Amino acid sequence: MSVVRIEGVSKRFGNVTALEDIDVSIAEGEFVSLIGPSGCGKSTLLRIIGDLIQPTDGNVVVNGKPARKARIDRDYGIVFQDPVLYDWRTVAKNVALPLEMARWSRQKRAARVREMLELVELTGFEDHRPWQLSGGMQQRVSIARALSFDPALLLMDEPFGALDEMTRERLNMEVLRIWEQSGSTIVFVTHSIAEAVFLSTRVVVMSARPGRITSVIPIDLPQPRTASTREEPRFFELVTQVREALHLGSDLDRTAPAPETQEATA
Repeated sequence: MSVVRIEGVSKRFGNVTALEDIDVSIAEGEFVSLIGPSGCGKSTLLRIIGDLIQPTDGNVVVNGKPARKARIDRDYGIVFQDPVLYDWRTVAKNVALPLEMARWSRQKRAARVREMLELVELTGFEDHRPWQLSGGMQQRVSIARALSFDPALLLMDEPFGALDEMTRERLNMEVLRIWEQSGSTIVFVTHSIAEAVFLSTRVVVMSARPGRITSVIPIDLPQPRTASTREEPRFFELVTQVREALHLGSDLDRTAPAPETQEATA
């Protein structure tokens, strides 16, 4: 079953084409990473899937529904690079916010918050404020909040991009554990080739603007993945394959005319 189906999607900002003729399907339970040069439209595509912006052309179906209906039905959660937590709310109340908006009962909210904080290994931090937590812990709160209402799809827009390398690798392990336990489908934007290979079941490689899909690379590393996965020969082979696909996309783009104006599309 396809959780996400993208058909002929293009996006233009004025006379700048950010995305061009995107076609891809993402099956239930997949972990798919989008990777490409800065400005290729990765984040734009993620926002179109989440109905945060509208495509100029094409269709997006999420969980068997138009993207707008899926958003209204809360079929997806989203995690940005900035955790976007509210400092005046405790950790527990930050996680509970979507459940309050959905009018869950207080008892049901409390049980779900406990479950989510246990999932992201933050039990005991319920009454802390975001400013009392490290950056990695704040991001785990953001993930718990996004998963609190059990969405079919989790969209993650470079959630670890601002973290140091050691914290990033540790959270890579955390998000894989959460993915396996929650059963969600994940679409993940990253600039890191190694991160994309380590996390994903497939890597979607995009060209420089206008963003097009140039390769879709299956990642056949065994599950569950561990720290030693990064030392396996197959891991390095796949990193090389993704890197070469990125270079090929860049080479193809050199033949395209430069746009008259520019707009950041991440």
